[in-house]
Amino acid sequence: MSETVRLTVAQATVRFLAQQYTERDGVEHKLFDGCFGIFGHGNLAGLGQALLEAEVGDLGALTYRQARNEQGMVHAASAFARMRNRLSTMVCTASIGPGATNMVTGAALATINRLPVLLLPGDVFATRIANPVLQELESTAGYDVSVNDAFRPVSRFFDRVWRPEQLPSALLGAVRVLTDPAETGAVTIALPQDVQAEAHNWPVELFDRRVWHVPRPVPEPAALARAVEAIRAAKRPMIVAGGGVIYSEATDALRAFCEATGIPVGESQAGKGSLPYDHPLALGAVGSTGTTAANRIAREADLVIGIGTRYSDFTTASRTAFQNDDVRFVNVNITGFDGAKHAGLPVVADARQALVALTRELSGYDTGADYRDRARVLAAEWDRTVEAAYQLGRQPLPAQSEVIGAVNEISGPRDVVICAAGSMPGDLHKLWRTRDPKGYHVEYGYSCMGYEIAGGVGAKLASPDRDVYVMVGDGSYLMMAQELVTAVQEGVKIIVVLVQNHGFQSIGALSEEVGVQRFGTKYRYRDEATGRLDGDKLPVDLAANAASLGVQVLRAAGIEEFRAALGEARQATGPVLVHIDTDPLVPAPDGEAWWDVPVAETSELDATREARAIYEKNKADQRDYL
Repeated sequence: MSETVRLTVAQATVRFLAQQYTERDGVEHKLFDGCFGIFGHGNLAGLGQALLEAEVGDLGALTYRQARNEQGMVHAASAFARMRNRLSTMVCTASIGPGATNMVTGAALATINRLPVLLLPGDVFATRIANPVLQELESTAGYDVSVNDAFRPVSRFFDRVWRPEQLPSALLGAVRVLTDPAETGAVTIALPQDVQAEAHNWPVELFDRRVWHVPRPVPEPAALARAVEAIRAAKRPMIVAGGGVIYSEATDALRAFCEATGIPVGESQAGKGSLPYDHPLALGAVGSTGTTAANRIAREADLVIGIGTRYSDFTTASRTAFQNDDVRFVNVNITGFDGAKHAGLPVVADARQALVALTRELSGYDTGADYRDRARVLAAEWDRTVEAAYQLGRQPLPAQSEVIGAVNEISGPRDVVICAAGSMPGDLHKLWRTRDPKGYHVEYGYSCMGYEIAGGVGAKLASPDRDVYVMVGDGSYLMMAQELVTAVQEGVKIIVVLVQNHGFQSIGALSEEVGVQRFGTKYRYRDEATGRLDGDKLPVDLAANAASLGVQVLRAAGIEEFRAALGEARQATGPVLVHIDTDPLVPAPDGEAWWDVPVAETSELDATREARAIYEKNKADQRDYL
């Protein structure tokens, strides 16, 4: 009979998690770097007690970090995992009820972006002796239903531990999914509050140090041969580099492949940084928020080699980007699901392994000097456009592109820019000159307002040797700025660039495209005469708000003051916020692409009817890629 140790379910969970490691390419990483948590009656006596006991007995075994919003702490964990190339992550625990459901949005973001995060929400009593407990959802569908069932569709793995005996299989199943690059995402183990505190005799082997090998699957020979045949037959191929290139640490392999074959590269949001912006075969962003260089090459391409991309509608410009009548797709991806998209030839493999194999098998193949030169000329033309956008000299308020240019110029080559929602992600995708594979961190799978500051905290915790610039508009700031307090508490230096433009300006611009005349997008008083929200601007002072949370605040009136403030911010030791007003009506340069947002088919408004006509014209270019 094996030796056992008597612990509560929560104590066993914490002890198990502290002993999990990943390994790839012979390098080991601690899987769980710590635990974010907000405590309530659903997790305090269980996981709270267990974390305290572990901290007192073995400081740092699973470092506890206090959060201010449950959604925010999941965002921070996701950003941490992204910066660590999915080899390390954080645990997040919350109480039952709203504490748990606040995490659902974060879970969706993690799963959509293929980022590993472990969620441990408290749950109702397994014994049901005290039912209905505080915050319990009473469902007539059954007594085993709780609000935590909302996690099921947004989690890659979900389990509820009704009895202590179920814990080992739940934990092992959870870590298996978290460490599998083809399956990873949010993982949820719901822990009923009475079960958390229940003691059990556990086999000591459960708490042995476990190292989970993160695989690099190699291409299946026949699939590789089909891909090679398709590429050799192509005259105007291009690559779409997605996040899988960066997570696989395949950027050097991509560079070698491009230089050997002459195939130029467009980048998705997650794949931006796959090549340095000034590489002669780097076309920059592709798709709806792309560059003219990438989109012109895409329009003519007869073969698209997708590497680690899931082909979102922004990447394909809602399936209008690739207009060649004979276009085909070769899709290199760790998952068969993404590999089969657009009726492509799937190469289900690790991006780095696949690129090395393709480079070897395509020896002697080259797109030719003319095609290489075309990519270089188009990229240089776009770079001049970027420079002009950086130097607009708008008065009295600068354009957003000028703010981006100043941050890009003053930040270091390895520094990180973070964003998620609003007009800023699209502008950054087009305009940011990326110099390092981890230097660009825009969450655009879920494009979640409120990710930015929390994500900045997570990114800085993952990479303390880099400065982290959080680019956030007033709309996203108002959604979720609470984790500034966490940054203050932990001494986490993030540089928050708060762009004040008095409203939801991204949707404001979109509303004009769909004929809705910026309805509901401006932060204004209600006008007594019209009854509409089009009065004077609201007197909101977000810089003062940040200062009240303990953050160092610098105000800038104009670009030159902004540059000086950024220089001062670089010298700070804790979180600092730089506030600047911008002109929301100055658009970024056009990348010659479209995004499908339906326009009302019938309307009494001239603006809507005009927008519908333009919509139908663009809609005619959509293709199924069959």
